[in-house]
Amino acid sequence: MKKVIVIGLLAGLIMFVVSTVFSFVFNLGFPSVKQEYTNTQIFRPWSDPLMSLMFVHPFIVGIILAWLWTKLRAVLEPAGRKAWLYFSLGYLLFTIPGMVISYGTFPISLLMILSWTLSNFIQAVVATLVFSKFLKFRSNIQ
Repeated sequence: MKKVIVIGLLAGLIMFVVSTVFSFVFNLGFPSVKQEYTNTQIFRPWSDPLMSLMFVHPFIVGIILAWLWTKLRAVLEPAGRKAWLYFSLGYLLFTIPGMVISYGTFPISLLMILSWTLSNFIQAVVATLVFSKFLKFRSNIQ
């Protein structure tokens, strides 16, 4: 279990970096999304201490996905080299209902929802590449 937590934290760090870079690039290409983030009627300002949870989120997700990767190895192992892709797509599918409900309940653009969805998928891909490297299927993970 210790190995899963350590690898999950490593994946979380990489997910955080990838998300930050993706957000920066996406906001450069679509300034309207950047403007939505500054709307304090929808989002908390960065000065709010609760916003620090945004920095913790990828580490929590990384640990959960690392644990899930080890639990699904019997299902994923036959996929071989494509296991990371199936796992990432599976994660993406589980995030879609949250995206739909966010779009339906908050006054945010479809472009913002699409950016979150794409960011989630990219983060899942990099995390599962970490898992496939360090949490081998045939290893004895305890």
